Amino acid sequence: MYDGVINVYKEKGFTSHDVVAKLRGILRQKKIGHTGTLDPDAVGVLPVCLGKGTKLCDVLTDKTKAYRAVLLLGVETDTEDAGGEILNRCPPERLAALTKEAVTQAVMSFVGPYDQIPPMYSALKVNGQKLCDLARAGKTVERKARRVEIFSICIEEIALPRVTMTVECSKGTYIRTLCSDIGSRLGTGGCMEALTRIRSGVFTLETALTLGQIEALRDEGGLESRIVPVDELFSEYPRMEMRPEADRLVHNGNPFRPEAGILRGEGAGDSAAVSPAPQVRVYDSEGHFIGIYEYRRERRWYQPLKIFAGGQ
Repeated sequence: MYDGVINVYKEKGFTSHDVVAKLRGILRQKKIGHTGTLDPDAVGVLPVCLGKGTKLCDVLTDKTKAYRAVLLLGVETDTEDAGGEILNRCPPERLAALTKEAVTQAVMSFVGPYDQIPPMYSALKVNGQKLCDLARAGKTVERKARRVEIFSICIEEIALPRVTMTVECSKGTYIRTLCSDIGSRLGTGGCMEALTRIRSGVFTLETALTLGQIEALRDEGGLESRIVPVDELFSEYPRMEMRPEADRLVHNGNPFRPEAGILRGEGAGDSAAVSPAPQVRVYDSEGHFIGIYEYRRERRWYQPLKIFAGGQ
């Protein structure tokens, strides 16, 4: 069984669930999960967790993401993207009156935190029902605005009525809704015409593999080299190696005192007498990755946060 995370390039027409289903067939294993949905018409980076890596799904979903989007001004749709039913079209003279300066100002005004109302065509649930199912049944329900954050927007091209931009944002941000909100602020309406996810956490477009490439690598025996081991995704944490006599503690998922391990890394030397690190990657004395532990100052021990070893 494969363990870790593989960076999949989701192609147009596939849902995130489609990708997982196809990977289960390609890799011949059931324990697979994705790290957040990507619309069927969108393409790009979709990290997929394999085996023990499925315990990372919630962690990776929280990571910041970056997208390249094409905003089409002057058109409003029920889905907030170009594939939906057109609800309104802006009069041509209003579009013609737009200036690049006004568009730039409107786009950039969304940088920072803002309250975004999720679209009806989304997988969010209200009273146990998916919004998209209600929308398909012709129902519209009230949705509470959610605080999201746009960390940066880089406008790559303004060729009205289209605006191409790169957006870095927090989890839970709908780029479709951002496009619609920009159009509303300009008074022309707008929708998302195209979307590519170019980054999710540490995973980038340049290293993403199509399903066809993954299948070919499997047949060539080279797939393992493209699967990121679980512990590599926590490389910012210092490495703690257990002393042999303390292995039983971490093998059972128990807390341990700092002196039970050896803290590796810059400034740590091989001494356990250094000031305890807040969070560490823990390995047993033979180098097997156990999980992430957090130091509890009141108890003066390391407590497990997430265990990846064994069946825990």
